[in-house]
Amino acid sequence: MNLATALSVGDCTCVVGAGGKKTTLYALAARLDRAVLTATVRIPIFDEQVARVAVTDDPAGAIDRTDERPLGVVPEREREDRYLGYDPRVVSDLAEEVDDPLLVKADGARTRWLKAPDEREPQLPHEVDTVLPIASARVVGEPLTDERVHRPERVAQVTERAVGGEIEPSDVAEVLASPQGGLKYAPEGATVVPVVNMVDNGELEAVGRQIARGVLDRAGPDTQPPTVSRVVLARMTAPDPVVGVVE
Repeated sequence: MNLATALSVGDCTCVVGAGGKKTTLYALAARLDRAVLTATVRIPIFDEQVARVAVTDDPAGAIDRTDERPLGVVPEREREDRYLGYDPRVVSDLAEEVDDPLLVKADGARTRWLKAPDEREPQLPHEVDTVLPIASARVVGEPLTDERVHRPERVAQVTERAVGGEIEPSDVAEVLASPQGGLKYAPEGATVVPVVNMVDNGELEAVGRQIARGVLDRAGPDTQPPTVSRVVLARMTAPDPVVGVVE
C-alpha cells in the first residue's frame, strides 16, 4: 500500500501529535502530484522540501498563479528559522477554493515524540477530511518527562500514569485514541488514521503493533462510536515509508 492510500489522504489532510508531523507532510508532498503544504501553527522553514514557498495573505491566489508543485503557502516569516501559520478559518476557506490536496501542520510538539494537546490545540480547520494523529514508537521505554514528551502533565492525565514513570505501549495507544489526545477536535465524518512513526527496526515494529492493537481496542470498529479503522506503522524518512498497516 502506498503512503497516500495508507493514510487516506483527502482534500484537506491535517497532522497532529508528535514524533513525525513534518516528515509525514514532506513524505506526502513528495509523492502527490499537486500537493499544497501549509500550516495553522508555526512551522520550521521548509523551502527545501517543496518547489517553492509563497509568503502571502492571499494563499488561494498564490496557488492559482503558479503550477509549481509541491507548493508551500504561509502568511509570514516570523524568525529566521520558522514561518507562522494561517488562522484555521483561512485554511477551511482554502480547502473549498482550491482543487489541489492540502497538507496541513495543525499542531506543535517542539520535536518531542509524544504529546497531548492543551485547551487551544490542535488548530484544525473545519473542512478537514483526514486527521493523522502521530506518535513515535521510540518513546516507549522512555520516562514521561519533557525530554521526550511535550506537555507531559497532559499525557499523565490522559494515561493515568505518573509524570516520570516509564512509558508503555498502552500509554501511547491511550493518547492516540483519546478524545483528549489524538482524536481531539476531529470533526464527525473525518477519517482518522493514527500513525506510529520511527518504526526503524523489527523490535520497534513489534512495539508499533502493540500500540496499534491498543488503539483499535479503544477506538476501532468494535467500539462505540467507531472512529479508527486502521493504524499505519511508518518510517517516514525511508524511501518506502509504510512499514505496516494494522486493521
